[in-house]
Amino acid sequence: MEIPRLHPETITAVKEKVDLVDVVSDYVVLKKRGKNYLGLCPFHSEKTPSFSVNPEKQFYHCFGCGAGGNVFNFLMEINKSSFSDIVLELAQRYHLPVKTLQPEQRQQLERQLSLKEQLREIVAVAANFYQHTLFESEGKIALNYLSKERGLEHTTIQKFQLGYAPDAWETLYRYLVDVKRYPVGLVLAAGLIQQRESQQSSYYDRFRNRLIIPIRDVQGRVIAFGSRTLTNDEPKYLNSPETPLFNKSQTLFALDQAYRYISDQDQVIIVEGYFDAIALHQAKINNVVASLGTALTQSHLKKVLRYTPSKRVILNFDTDQAGTQATERIIENVAPLVYAGQIQLRVLHLPEGKDAAEYLQQDSQAADNYSQAVANAPLWLDWQLEQVLKGCDLAQGDQFQQVASKIVKILAKLTNFDLQAHYLGYCAELLSQGNPQLVRLYAEKLQVQLKKPQVGQTVELPSTPEQTILCEAESILLRIYLHHQDYRLLISENLANRELLFTLNPHRQLWFKIVELEENATPPEHLLAILQEYYLQQQEIPTEIKKLFNMDEKTLWEEESRLPVLIQAAIASVEQVSLIKQRNYCLAKWQKLDPQTQIEEMTSLYSLFQSVSQKLQALEKIRSLSTLIQ
Repeated sequence: MEIPRLHPETITAVKEKVDLVDVVSDYVVLKKRGKNYLGLCPFHSEKTPSFSVNPEKQFYHCFGCGAGGNVFNFLMEINKSSFSDIVLELAQRYHLPVKTLQPEQRQQLERQLSLKEQLREIVAVAANFYQHTLFESEGKIALNYLSKERGLEHTTIQKFQLGYAPDAWETLYRYLVDVKRYPVGLVLAAGLIQQRESQQSSYYDRFRNRLIIPIRDVQGRVIAFGSRTLTNDEPKYLNSPETPLFNKSQTLFALDQAYRYISDQDQVIIVEGYFDAIALHQAKINNVVASLGTALTQSHLKKVLRYTPSKRVILNFDTDQAGTQATERIIENVAPLVYAGQIQLRVLHLPEGKDAAEYLQQDSQAADNYSQAVANAPLWLDWQLEQVLKGCDLAQGDQFQQVASKIVKILAKLTNFDLQAHYLGYCAELLSQGNPQLVRLYAEKLQVQLKKPQVGQTVELPSTPEQTILCEAESILLRIYLHHQDYRLLISENLANRELLFTLNPHRQLWFKIVELEENATPPEHLLAILQEYYLQQQEIPTEIKKLFNMDEKTLWEEESRLPVLIQAAIASVEQVSLIKQRNYCLAKWQKLDPQTQIEEMTSLYSLFQSVSQKLQALEKIRSLSTLIQ
């Protein structure tokens, strides 16, 4: 729809109300790192996180590609939407009133905005209709199915507002259009009826003779329906079509019931079907959502991961071939998050091929046993390795070679250094088949294979003068931090105050390890020794890190007198490179904007460009010091 110009009061109200972390979490899995949040940048491909969100300043910045700005910049870039569209979307999300510059256009805008509210009302009335019908005589078969075959209690049926669609063609249509007087166009837009091909003015109910499962948003409002046939009709399960209220790639069943428990228990269980989720909630296992029978995507995960700080996810899909393939597809869909160690993914397969609903009907101990199975669920990589080994005889040379090749491909995808090091040793043990003398040999062989470029793998190398300067500056800061204990606070404060991160992968991994050790109260005088021991256990120390550790006493003594200057120069160089990336990003974006139709976007971008340019000018005063780090 065409949106009239919005009043500045509306823009200001939105900016003050919006939580950038909340908005970005729809698109990026964020983990708290100090006072900021860190994740994988959504604007360029990367394997280790360099995208930072500052909740205090309500500002984001990617240290890899230079993207940055406020919530408006973020949504405009990621959704390719106009400034007005974004402001309006956020005003609706945060329930803020909308004012226009032309008062006469306000009524028209309000009518346009009321569409979703009208659809919500119609869908809510339909949900009440279905629920009422379930307890009428025509719904007896459906109610028996729920209570006897599914073992659902009356309170559970009420809690999930389960219902029944009558075995007739136009019952709901007549009720909504003839009795409740809703416009047929709105009922059609809500996905509740369908138009007959032969008669354009004739409609019939989408759901007939089916169990009805309302689908709600996280606020608990019904937005769509799932359904299950009570006969042999196909499809067995049928959902509402996508509507202005319902986007299946953004929706998880029972999230409105589960999110508080996910937060309390710091983990989420994702199952395949509606009744699996409902049965688990009835068994007081409440941190459970279902995937609506569709492939689980990154969008689904990002929707739910905001509620679990540790990002712990347990997949509980069927153990048949279809369920196994579905689990593999999920891991493939969320691979960038999984391989980078951004989420703690585990896979739970119940015995005897049972789904969760079947498992819970076994006996009175089933719920406790299920909870124990969740606690013992293997990590996704352990599960993948189980699938690789399943049915293979390692005593056979050809099968051994195939397994080893698959293992190398899996390990090569791990961008998290700790994970790869751990599983290198673990896989060597698997291949050794219990022979301790072979473990080291296979570990060395796997390490050699991992050094070879894999298909589609790229190597990150400094390719510009800025990257070369950045590499030298980061090396100096880390070297001083490791060998000169008295200057650690100065470096940490400079990085924090300027919101700088280490950008190059080996440096970033080392810094994350330093932060982890310090958060665990490692004695300052032992930090270097513990880090050296840690890297020695990883089979091979990256060359960049080895140089930082192996410093001769003469060099350390010579630079002692000029450490403050070295730190100042290095910090300035890191900040300059970061700002240059931001400036280039602004210029590239600016060239794509149309000054006739995108004036708000250009104003916002120009404000960011000015801020970056001013900071670069201030840094020019100490540019001469950069010669000290070349």
